[in-house]
Amino acid sequence: MSDTANETPSATPSANATNRGLRQSVGRVLKWGVGLVVVCGLVLSICVGIALALAYRNLPELDSLTDYRPKLPLRVFSTDGQLLGEFGDERRQFVPIAEIPKVMKDAVLAIEDSRFYEHGGVDYKGVLRAALENLRDMHSQGASTITMQVARNFYLSTEKTLTRKLYEVLLALNIERQMSKEQILEVYMNQIFLGQRAHGFAAASEIYFGKPLKDITIAEAAMLAGLPKAPSAYNPISNPKRSALRQQYIIDRMLENGFITADERKAAKAQVLKLRTPADVPVHAEYVAEAARQLIFTQYGADAYSRGLQVYLTIRSADQVAAYQALRKGLLDYERRQVYRGPEAYIDLPADPKAIDSRVAEALTEHPDNDELKAAVVLEAGPKKVVAVLQSGDAVTVSGDGLRPVSSGLSAKVAPKMQIRPGAIVRVVRGAKGDWTMTQLPEVEGAFVSMEPQTGAIRALVGGFDFGKSKFNHVTQAWRQPGSSFKPFIYSAALEKGFTPTTVVNDAPLFFDAGSTGSQPWEPKNYDGTFDGPLPLRRALAKSKNMVSIRVLQSIGVDYARDWITRFGFDHERHDPYLTMALGAGSVTPLQMATAYSVFANGGYRLTPTLIARVTDSRGKLLYELPARPLEQQTRAIDARNAFLMSSLLQEVTRSGTAARAQATLKRPDIYGKTGTTNDSMDAWFAGYHPSLTAVVWIGYDNPKKLGDKETGGGLSLPVWIDYMSRVLKNVPVAELAPPPEGVVNVGNEWYFEEFGPGRGVGAVGISDHGQEASLPQPPTEDEKKGILDLFKH
Repeated sequence: MSDTANETPSATPSANATNRGLRQSVGRVLKWGVGLVVVCGLVLSICVGIALALAYRNLPELDSLTDYRPKLPLRVFSTDGQLLGEFGDERRQFVPIAEIPKVMKDAVLAIEDSRFYEHGGVDYKGVLRAALENLRDMHSQGASTITMQVARNFYLSTEKTLTRKLYEVLLALNIERQMSKEQILEVYMNQIFLGQRAHGFAAASEIYFGKPLKDITIAEAAMLAGLPKAPSAYNPISNPKRSALRQQYIIDRMLENGFITADERKAAKAQVLKLRTPADVPVHAEYVAEAARQLIFTQYGADAYSRGLQVYLTIRSADQVAAYQALRKGLLDYERRQVYRGPEAYIDLPADPKAIDSRVAEALTEHPDNDELKAAVVLEAGPKKVVAVLQSGDAVTVSGDGLRPVSSGLSAKVAPKMQIRPGAIVRVVRGAKGDWTMTQLPEVEGAFVSMEPQTGAIRALVGGFDFGKSKFNHVTQAWRQPGSSFKPFIYSAALEKGFTPTTVVNDAPLFFDAGSTGSQPWEPKNYDGTFDGPLPLRRALAKSKNMVSIRVLQSIGVDYARDWITRFGFDHERHDPYLTMALGAGSVTPLQMATAYSVFANGGYRLTPTLIARVTDSRGKLLYELPARPLEQQTRAIDARNAFLMSSLLQEVTRSGTAARAQATLKRPDIYGKTGTTNDSMDAWFAGYHPSLTAVVWIGYDNPKKLGDKETGGGLSLPVWIDYMSRVLKNVPVAELAPPPEGVVNVGNEWYFEEFGPGRGVGAVGISDHGQEASLPQPPTEDEKKGILDLFKH
């Protein structure tokens, strides 16, 4: 082929012109395009600028942040600082940033905002990193700083929109301009929601671990720091596995950020966390806390639940624990003697053994444990052995004496709804030696209250068996017949009318027509159905002889006695003016009884019971403090000598009478009190005192019915009282015998009012003397009184 054949033909003029035109057109399009982009950019910038200006102008004021006043719950404490109760929508304890431990701050910063002290509210590096992570891993990763979270939590909704994000950024920048980093972190760590109604890490530490924030470990701090992202998903109680994975990751982040060493990381990862459960509550004082709440609400209104009031009570935590355990033991002991009422419910057990555990757990959520009374589902049942599974998944075996309280439910002839069979939901309780006993939730109720007779300070109060079952406070709200525990107040009135411990009263049958009782003819009986004939007053009270009390009241007059009992705090209108008052047929509350017996204990003064010792605000500023209340003359209810003689008589009750078990068990003589059992054994009482502490126990049914033919105050309530006193008086020395007050004399080892000594007071009642009963003596004249004193001196 020739060279010419390989030459390229030259472009024609018309083609060149076309190319130039094309280039010019492209150039013009590019210029227009660039111009359009620039113009659009300028317009967009102007629009964004206008939007930002408008948005910035609409930003809320930051007063709620700069003057941070969180909603703090009402917290109730014992006198020794134990938390007894908390009331409010949010559980929170405000802790200044300087008091938040470094390990807690480090854990939060490691996972939430490691560059917190470097950015100005928005972490642009973090935003870029999150964007790259989102593109690479195809998932959403947030980049909110702590400041942005504060902005969102205080001012914005949770919806995910561009507008909300814009406001979040602007607010964060504004917050950073007006607040220091420490202030922002303080707000965040006290405000953030962490599950279980806990707001702030101090409250969360108490709720999840039962310990103050200052004592938190690295492992515990890491677990708490994992909660803000999703409190429910990472809740260690409901989602332990997921929570543990996040905790381990945060520990790694703390090492990466230089907050901990490799050795600390290793130790933290190895630590087994001990979570607090409802059973770990150290002091059961639900009735006390509720009573305090009502008192505080009366004073402060609804604000009481949000201003962080700290209420300190007169309750001693050790006394409260002793009272709670003693009363529950007494009620459960009584319940074991009752007829078994059958299982609480039944469930169908799955055929697959692997599915049983989840079915049991599901069923028992509706039958939660009641402190030491554990709910269980029966897997095997027979007359000699029952196997059941607890909520925890542990299996327990009950046999021998442990089946005795429910033996009727294991009988082959029992009705189907009463039968203990596989699938039955029952109650078991573990003994001190680890053995299990089957029982049932009590229907019977009880009350316990103790107070200092010298001050009126309530030291323990248990208003019932279970606050969750019934919030009715039997200590303050239950108006019940006091039975024989009321007799000392009749005897006290009689002392003022000339009766003495040696006055002989006939314990013989009585019969009264309807006019004497206000309703129908009445033929009273003694509890044991026997009559002992003439008895000195001291012995009659010790043996709780009804006929003697009735004759005493009949002698001194019902109206006089009815007025006298009001000196002790009893309501006049709740004690009808009939002879039945001698046997405690009126109405009293356990708290009234404690107040009344304290009059004897303190030498004759009536003090109003007190529960609240002091109130402070959230920062410890004192708002109220119970003033000192020395025993003053204006609070005197009865003469000191009356209280002295009554204590002597009540000491005899605990030494040789119906409550002799008290001194015998406690092995100390400085114990005083009286048993009480009402008609048909519907109420069982024991009221008594040591010179430093008065305590009252009541047991009965809410809808009054017989406790049992053999159930008495001495058999039911006295053991509870002894159990409590054995703990609280353990290291208390035996009280010295108080010096006798003015106006009493001792003759023949017996105490008398000086004007009613032997031969001067009422000698006998109910014993015929020439067909006449002895009449009440006239008070001696001053000359006679002086002669009596001279006689006793010699």
